[in-house]
Amino acid sequence: MPILPPRLDDRSFDDLLEDLLARIPAHTPEWTHPRLGDPGRTLLELFAWLGDALLYRANLIPERQRLVFLKLLGQGLRPAQPATAVVGLGFAQPTELDGLTLAAGATIKAPVPFETLAETTVLPIVAEACYKQPLGEAERARLAEVIDGLQRVHRIDGAARGYLVAPLFENGQAAGEGVDVFAASLDHALWLALLAPAARPEQQAAVNAAARRALGGGDSGSTARLSVGVVPAIAAPALFEEIGPRARVPVMWEIVTRSANGIDADYLTLEPLPGEADDTTAGLTRPGVLRLPMPDEALIWAPSNDVGENPRAGVGDNPPRIDDPERAARLIGWLRLRPRPGSGVDSLKLAWVGVNAVEVDQRSTLSGRVLGVSTGAGDQVFQLPAGSVDAAGLRIEVEEPGRGYRRWTRVDDLAALSVNAVVAREAAAFELDAEAGTLRFGDGVRGRVPERQMRIRLAYGRFGGGRAGNLPAGSLTEVAGARLVGSRRALPAIKVLQPLPTSGGEDAETLAAAERRIPALLRHRERAVTAEDYRRLALEVPGAEVGRVDVLPRFKPRERRFDVPGVVSVMVLPARAPGPAPNPRPDRPFIERVHAHLAARTPLATECYVIGCEYVALGLAVAVVIRDGFAREAVLFEVRETLRRLLWPLPPHGPGGAGWPLRRAVRERELEVEISRVAGVAEVAGLNLFERGGTEGTPAWRLLTRNTADGSQQLDLSPWQLPELLGVLVVDVVPGSGANAAPSSLAALPNPFADDSAVAVPVVPEVC
Repeated sequence: MPILPPRLDDRSFDDLLEDLLARIPAHTPEWTHPRLGDPGRTLLELFAWLGDALLYRANLIPERQRLVFLKLLGQGLRPAQPATAVVGLGFAQPTELDGLTLAAGATIKAPVPFETLAETTVLPIVAEACYKQPLGEAERARLAEVIDGLQRVHRIDGAARGYLVAPLFENGQAAGEGVDVFAASLDHALWLALLAPAARPEQQAAVNAAARRALGGGDSGSTARLSVGVVPAIAAPALFEEIGPRARVPVMWEIVTRSANGIDADYLTLEPLPGEADDTTAGLTRPGVLRLPMPDEALIWAPSNDVGENPRAGVGDNPPRIDDPERAARLIGWLRLRPRPGSGVDSLKLAWVGVNAVEVDQRSTLSGRVLGVSTGAGDQVFQLPAGSVDAAGLRIEVEEPGRGYRRWTRVDDLAALSVNAVVAREAAAFELDAEAGTLRFGDGVRGRVPERQMRIRLAYGRFGGGRAGNLPAGSLTEVAGARLVGSRRALPAIKVLQPLPTSGGEDAETLAAAERRIPALLRHRERAVTAEDYRRLALEVPGAEVGRVDVLPRFKPRERRFDVPGVVSVMVLPARAPGPAPNPRPDRPFIERVHAHLAARTPLATECYVIGCEYVALGLAVAVVIRDGFAREAVLFEVRETLRRLLWPLPPHGPGGAGWPLRRAVRERELEVEISRVAGVAEVAGLNLFERGGTEGTPAWRLLTRNTADGSQQLDLSPWQLPELLGVLVVDVVPGSGANAAPSSLAALPNPFADDSAVAVPVVPEVC
């Protein structure tokens, strides 16, 4: 008995006719009686018969044609999805005291291939999480006399509250259901102790200094980034709960620095850089990594835990006291996570927090592989090394006579290239079947045919996915291979900490499964002469993701002159921000790649320079009056994001959607107008601009003078400069608060959860 093909649509003639008859009142309400023999009904029966015949033939098409039919509908087979996870990295040997940057795509030793998704700096530190756990009623009663004694010793005016230092995520283990670090702690804060590698007692001080130097950027002259992995414990929705996008959690990351008295701790706020690349957690709403820019090593400090040396150790708003001598000897700094003042956040469940973190997924990268040689025929099909390819990142290159390999463009359908016959015929394009892992090239009418004896090469591609990648915790053990950025040394042994299982892996869709979706679907030019030439050519550099290009004619960068004939300077910025600073900065390979591309197309008499921009640090303090009915924290958050978007150098942000323009000063009045457009802002009660000042090595914010005729502030920029927003402080005030109610300092905000009448003091059960 033959195997009958599955029916794409099981509607019969009667079903189609009934459906058509049911549409009569909606389209022709005057037709009230479609009886048998009526000419109109006869037409409906004819259309139902034609539809039934079409469905019959559609249900008989072979598998290959059914797949083509899916593609014509824009519904090709869905490729496999990779499993993902957030892991921590660390040096296997404690003698490694220099930070190393691993390029994206580092391979992880595991039962199935896994790779890192982003460039990651591994610093010679570990982090131990803890919080100040308040004493219970029984413990308070039992230790009442001890706490009274501590109150007298620490000279605390008012009440004293004892606490225990409760460790979290010990040995890198995750907390399954999560720990509410804000609700459970005395000060509504999570603390991360930054520890140097263990060493002999006589060597520990030197090791600590080396680790602190690496954390502060070392000798590179650039800002180090600390990658903090955060896995929120996201609870299932309650019954009848309205489901929508989770709101960002308004929190602050702070690092401990030395206060003016040299004993107590002060705090510097660390802001993740704007954009998803530096905060993949989307505001702590999903597992991901935050890249926090670290201050100079001179500002990284940890109070002494020796009560004889520091009687305020662990007291009040100071970090918790570490009483383990071995761990206390390795302490180099503290990070604190707490709610933003006024946010009203009193709960945050976390399953895991760690440093040197990176996201990984279940894919492997292949590059530089020759797929085959062209026969010169039309409609050639080439097989990729594997199926389930990531279509977004795939790069295919075709050899061209005398020009080497050139990148060809992926299109969804060669048949829909262009209505212009010449454009369609010359299009260097190919069609991809992502799941099957096949490439199809044109026939000379729709898409160019690769010339005979020319090779087709896979320049870059990521393959993999499936449910086999859903592995338990601890399955990823070490880095098997990686390329080091900015270093020629051999890759040291790097261990992997996987606190949670990998998840999200899904097998590829089968043809039968895809067909089940169909019934529902059916119901629904190479020269550089003008400035524009330079701009377009710079945007088309192979292998470089150029996000912005500005052409500066007659500008010679070294001399800062704009009157030099025969000189063209091209300022480029990468599409992403891989560097250590908040705003995107091009590295040397990036500039070299763009310059090589432009130099080959520049007239002989022209000097061409490719440069990055010079950033001027900017800080803002804003005071606003919030309209009734609007959520306070949501409005303040939107004000901060509006300012970041306005001053961001890359499109689609900036005043005109092309990034902040060159030669344009930052004016107080312009910022006020932009803030006033935010929904929920009734009034801009004040705005202050700050510039970077202070002594060398200890940069500080200095209030910008009111330097315009109308008494407002203005940050003037040179034609090669752009503003770099490094700090934003937004507060809400009541109407009529004064001429300028904005804060006059960018210092860290006070902890709103610190009780003025009660000072936190540590209690050590073993001592008590």
